[in-house]
Amino acid sequence: MPLDQAPRYHFRDVRREDFPLLGRWLAEPHVAKWWGESAEELAGIEEAMTSVETRPLIVELDGMPIAYLQCYDPHLEEDHPYQDQPPGTLGIDISIGDPDLTGRGHGSAIIRQFCAELFATGAARIVIDPDPENAQAIRAYEKAGFRFLDTRHSIYGPAHFMVLDKA
Repeated sequence: MPLDQAPRYHFRDVRREDFPLLGRWLAEPHVAKWWGESAEELAGIEEAMTSVETRPLIVELDGMPIAYLQCYDPHLEEDHPYQDQPPGTLGIDISIGDPDLTGRGHGSAIIRQFCAELFATGAARIVIDPDPENAQAIRAYEKAGFRFLDTRHSIYGPAHFMVLDKA
C-alpha cells in the first residue's frame, strides 16, 4: 500500500455491544456453514476478549462493521496443532458478516492489509486454515498471497493449511 494512502479498513477490538451483530452474522448461512453454533461461538469470542493467545476484532469499512477477524498465537495455546510453525507465527480467521459484501474482494483486501500490519509489528509467518470444501475462502486467501502447505486435522475437522511468510 502506498505510504500516502490511508488504510481502507479499520481493525478494532470486539466490545460487548458487538455481540448482537456478531450473533446475527454467525446465523447467516454463509457464516454458519463454516462456524459452530452461534451461542457457543459467542461464548468463545467472549472468552477470547480476555485471553492472551487470541485477539477478537471487528473490521470496519468507513465506520461500518463488516467482518469478524481473530488473530491468535499458536505458541501460547497449550497443545495447539500449529505449534510446529516457526516462532513469530500468528494465525487468523475471518468471516464477512453481511452476505451482500461477499464475493466483492473484501476478504482478500482485509487479509492483505491486516497481514501487512502484523508483519510490520514483527510477525514472521501468518497461517490460516479454511475447510478444504470452502473454495471461496481458499481463493480469497490465495489472492491475498497465501500458499497451500498441507492438509491438517484440527478440532473442527480437516483444514486446508495455508501460510504467508514475511517478504
